[in-house]
Amino acid sequence: MLFAAEGPFSTIADEEEPDLSEHHDDEFMKRFVAFINSPSEDLAAELVCADAIFHVPGRPEPLSGPAGYLTIIAMMRSGFPDVQWTLEETIRQGERIAARFTMRGTHQGHFMGVAPTGRTIAVQALNIYHLSNGRIIEEHGQPDLFGLLAQIGAVPV
Repeated sequence: MLFAAEGPFSTIADEEEPDLSEHHDDEFMKRFVAFINSPSEDLAAELVCADAIFHVPGRPEPLSGPAGYLTIIAMMRSGFPDVQWTLEETIRQGERIAARFTMRGTHQGHFMGVAPTGRTIAVQALNIYHLSNGRIIEEHGQPDLFGLLAQIGAVPV
């Protein structure tokens, strides 16, 4: 049951609250990491709403839905076929989860105009997920692109 503050606008709603417990977050994020490290179309459909919006740095328009998220992963895998994400920490506020990842991989394909170098990367990413009914409806992703480009020799350090 949801309760609002007392006063002229107070309400009581008889709708069931989603499970936002720490355990639920842990399970969701464990499955999400399995999804981005695989990348599984089945897990994408399970974890991402069909009309979810993904704000991607460097793109003028957001991507959407499970196919949009798979496009983001494919972009990374085109330059770093062995890329893997490790979840470092999460912070939850309501139905939003802020997650800090370390992304590791080997630069074996063209990435943002840079030819393969064979160099390994380890960069941070901070993503904020907005969930509804246990599924992603929006994400703002902020990978450390400067750090990534510096590690593959594309920008001087």
